[in-house]
Formats: sequence, structure tokens, C-alpha cells
Amino acid sequence: MANPVDSPFGRKITPEEIIDTLSFFDGWEERYKYIIDLGKQLPAMDDSLKTEERLIAGCQSQVWIEPYNIEGKLYFDVASDAFIVSGLLAVVVSAYNGKTPEEVLAFDMNGFFAELDLIKHLSPTRGNGLRSMVARIRQVAENAQ
Repeated sequence: MANPVDSPFGRKITPEEIIDTLSFFDGWEERYKYIIDLGKQLPAMDDSLKTEERLIAGCQSQVWIEPYNIEGKLYFDVASDAFIVSGLLAVVVSAYNGKTPEEVLAFDMNGFFAELDLIKHLSPTRGNGLRSMVARIRQVAENAQ
């Protein structure tokens, strides 16, 4: 990633925007397409960062997260080998990018997922993977405090 601060996630693409956009779609097929499209907008992670220590355990697909702490705000370079998981990463990063560790820890991700009506539309393994991604980011925020 050239500069994590330049990512549109957390700045232009926010949780509120995602909630608003998803509300326009009638069915989950359209919502999945939108989530996949969000994933395609993630800045590409350099292959050299796709290492074992950045890999998230508990995900069905391969997921890598590289955190950055820039002037007290956290940014996340993320990637997955699955389109839908990249989209889910985009949803998560929209809530956390550019926030202080305290803001990351205070954000109600479960409430966000509930508002999106997301978890019940994922397979149990995808849901567990999503929770693993959030847990890893929260761990980064706790360590950064």
C-alpha cells in the first residue's frame, strides 16, 4: 500500500454510507454484489506482506492484516484470496481506518453488523472468520493504547 492514509475506507467509504447503500437493495444477492464491489476497491496489499504472521487464524479463506499507527491513528492494509471476504474486510476497515485506538475499541461492531443484518446471511465459518478479523484489529488497538 502506497500510503494507508490515502485509503478511501474510513474517509469516503464509512459505515454510515455502507448502511445507507445496502438499504437501497431489496435482496441479499444485490447486497452481496455490493459487498464484493467494496472489496474490489480495497488498495492492493503488496505480496511481500502476505506472510504467516499477518495471516488471521480462524478464517476459512486466507486473510492478511497489516496495521499502521500513523500520528496516533490506526490504518489497516488488508487482503483476502476470496472476493466475498475481501468485501467483508472492506466493511470492517470502513469502521476502523483512521481512528484512534480508543475509537476502534469503542466502536460497536456487533451493532454495525446487526444494522447491516449481515451475520445471519453468512455461513457459520464466514461469520467466525469475520469475528476473528475484528478480534485481531481490536488486539492491535489494545496494544497501541
